[in-house]
Amino acid sequence: MANKYRTHTCGELRGADAGKRVRLSGWVESLRRHGGVAFASLRDRYGVTQLRLDTSKPLWNVFANLTRESVVCVSGLVQARPSDARNPNMKTGEIEVAVEEVEVLSAVSSSLPFEIKEAKSVEPAVRFKYRYLEMREGSLIETLVFRHRLFSKIREFLSSEGFVEVETPCLTRSTPEGARDYLVPSRVHAGKFYALPQSPQLFKQLLMVGGLDKYFQIARCFRDEDLRADRQPEFTQLDVEMAFVEEEDVYDLVEHLICFVVEQTVGERLKRPFKRISYEDALLRYGSDAPDIRFGMEISDLSDIAAKSKSEILLSVLEKKGVVRGLCVNAALSRKELSLAEEVVKSCGAKGILHFHIEADGVRSPFAKFFDSVALDALKNRFDAKAGDTILVVADEERPAQTALGYLRKHLAQRLNIPRNPRLSFLWVVDWKLVELDEEGVLTNLHHPFTSPHPDDLERLESEPLSVRARAYDIVLNGSELGGGSIRIHNPDIQMRILKLLGLDEKTARDRFGFLLDALKSGAPPHGGIALGLDRFTAFLLGFDSITDVIAFPKTRQATCPLTDSPNEVTEEQLRDLHISIVKEKNSLS
Repeated sequence: MANKYRTHTCGELRGADAGKRVRLSGWVESLRRHGGVAFASLRDRYGVTQLRLDTSKPLWNVFANLTRESVVCVSGLVQARPSDARNPNMKTGEIEVAVEEVEVLSAVSSSLPFEIKEAKSVEPAVRFKYRYLEMREGSLIETLVFRHRLFSKIREFLSSEGFVEVETPCLTRSTPEGARDYLVPSRVHAGKFYALPQSPQLFKQLLMVGGLDKYFQIARCFRDEDLRADRQPEFTQLDVEMAFVEEEDVYDLVEHLICFVVEQTVGERLKRPFKRISYEDALLRYGSDAPDIRFGMEISDLSDIAAKSKSEILLSVLEKKGVVRGLCVNAALSRKELSLAEEVVKSCGAKGILHFHIEADGVRSPFAKFFDSVALDALKNRFDAKAGDTILVVADEERPAQTALGYLRKHLAQRLNIPRNPRLSFLWVVDWKLVELDEEGVLTNLHHPFTSPHPDDLERLESEPLSVRARAYDIVLNGSELGGGSIRIHNPDIQMRILKLLGLDEKTARDRFGFLLDALKSGAPPHGGIALGLDRFTAFLLGFDSITDVIAFPKTRQATCPLTDSPNEVTEEQLRDLHISIVKEKNSLS
């Protein structure tokens, strides 16, 4: 069946097509006149074709009165360009189309907010508001096509492994899973609310109880949280769950999946098995539970050396059960660099930083006087430091010291442009703790309350909860958490013990999770899985810094959508239907 608007796309015609009569449709990108002839560039998703126009013919008047980015349909004859006019940088650079007929499909009636070719240099809020214009620049559409291919390869691999794609509800009940829920009021049930899912966690566990032993879903997830860098309130994750598995089964599947899709999409071959590091070791050596291991600069504990110093600062920290830790930079840092490093550690809650410049004839530092020669040698040897290196030291409570050095390490790698190899570095972080104390001293789970504790540690669950290990794991890509998962609790008694440990009495636990507890009592297989962030995965594969570069219609850091101007107010009638009234905050000055 013939297409009314085009016989070919604007990126399709080649030298071999010369002599064909064709019909093309697209956006007028540019128009330039040279005496009795004019040239227009016609663009669609697939490319650009040059149009040749005779200015003595009436159709020239149509083009002459058009605004750029108007949409036209043209018919004409494909002609080979003269050899000196060919453009090797264009896919269609060997030809042009001599236009014989033109139909204006949509004329631009007002000026555009920015030039299409300059879209990438426009500030994000403006680009997000006019995302449909940015798409015409081309690279965003290429990214969306790549994202489509990535998702297709994921589906291809998991389907070949016997997994079944199942959609789970987006309107569900509110359950505590880490962040605030987005709530949806019910019109039918006054005063009651649905919640949008933070993840399909409970539903995928129910699928395992139901006997579907291999599930996956490319799922939309929603979290109403204060947005940190490179986060979105709604995002896409690959959700995978399996029954009758242990950790090694999950590692093996995920590594094969990642290796397959990376090779199929960007042509890179990864080595497996992926490296593994324990949660505690990651914090100690890199100051992060999602470390970038592609460069050195590992953190070392220096408390033993500091204990032999005469520094009241260091000795006071150690006396209060704090730590002294540091890292070595293979560079002589300037005063400016040291000042920036100080700002980084203070922004993480640490009190400050000590620096030691390693020179051929010793150590230069305002703090060197507090160490004897043996201690200074020990400091150099701890890092195998050479002349020209700088050792940076933080003395503080363990958590701020750890966090500060972790951020400092990343800051210095970026600031000093330290090479990071390979381009894609995957790492498993394993042997997580089950729970930790939050800032208020309350026990909270590191993953989620459905993570299985290590069976060898069960006897200490109530007496020494902070020592209990979790059967949890994260996968890290280039120093960012790509995903996380665990072996789940399939024993209802253990699940109830965990919920009580987290402060839920039996009534509250049943109110929130009764459906899950009932399911576990009906015969639940051992099961586990993982969720991978696909926005971040796509961004890393393409070398982008932000996930907004791979999302069709992203939101801002304030969780607003400039394109649709949402969130927005609704009518009183809508609120009445939902049995809701808005209580306005009182002005504190009134």
